[in-house]
Amino acid sequence: MTLAQRVEELTISSGGDSKRTIGEFVLAKRERLREFTTRQIADETYTSKSALVRFAKALGFSGWSEFAKQFVSEQHYRDTHYSDVDPNIPFQENSSTKDIINLMCSLQMESLMDTADLIKPWTVDSVVDLLERSNRIALFGMSPNNLLGELFRRRMLTVGRLVEIPALGDSGLLAASLREGDCAIIISYSGNSHTCEPLNVLRFLEKNHVPAIGITSCGTNFLRQHATYTLSISSQEKLFSKISTFATETSILYILNVLFSAYFARNFQENFKEKVDMGRVLEYQRFSNISELKEDPSPLPTESETK
Repeated sequence: MTLAQRVEELTISSGGDSKRTIGEFVLAKRERLREFTTRQIADETYTSKSALVRFAKALGFSGWSEFAKQFVSEQHYRDTHYSDVDPNIPFQENSSTKDIINLMCSLQMESLMDTADLIKPWTVDSVVDLLERSNRIALFGMSPNNLLGELFRRRMLTVGRLVEIPALGDSGLLAASLREGDCAIIISYSGNSHTCEPLNVLRFLEKNHVPAIGITSCGTNFLRQHATYTLSISSQEKLFSKISTFATETSILYILNVLFSAYFARNFQENFKEKVDMGRVLEYQRFSNISELKEDPSPLPTESETK
């Protein structure tokens, strides 16, 4: 969870007290926060300097200066990695169809580039090591994340690995059945609602010594603190004020595709052969009468051809 998202969450949960007023000011002036002194902010929000300090401490900082410095730094990262396309409201009421086509393309491309910048190759290697040696792999996530997980599950099946995704209400049962030697993937954008699905499965995983792979937003959150490995989702969307989770879904699917591809590449020749042989058996009847889709038997690509 980014700092801006933590501010939004604190603001919404604070009711009518000074934290809500200060949070609303910070979110409204996010690009210009560095221009205000603590006295000016206190005057603008009808609070006090001590209230600003309490607000910062509620977010885990020692004081307002430390909070403001990190908040401004985060906003600078956002400004230098994103264009004018707002990931929360990428199009407007008067946007033409052509505008929407171009805006959605830009938004998804930026989400992919941002996610690629956040992925560390050694983390992917460590995660794939874990997937390879695990007896069972389970994936937990609420809709729509579990739907994206279904695509990952299907791809892994093509190379002979089963990824278990629980039915609605069965997350606890599946998590409790895992043992040391298994692993779990948990997808959660906020990564903080530890009493609710999917994060409430962590208590079972930790009890049974099951390593967890977290796919979550940037910044500090509960999942990041408890997962064995974490991969970061592009985290520019607000928690609530948005049309949809366009950028987040693009980012999550990309991460899962990277994991599958890295897993596939470990035993490329064997996996490619299994994938092609299975495809020929399963798809023959569906496409046997469509000449344009028929394939002649061909040898597998050599190592030099795949580079």
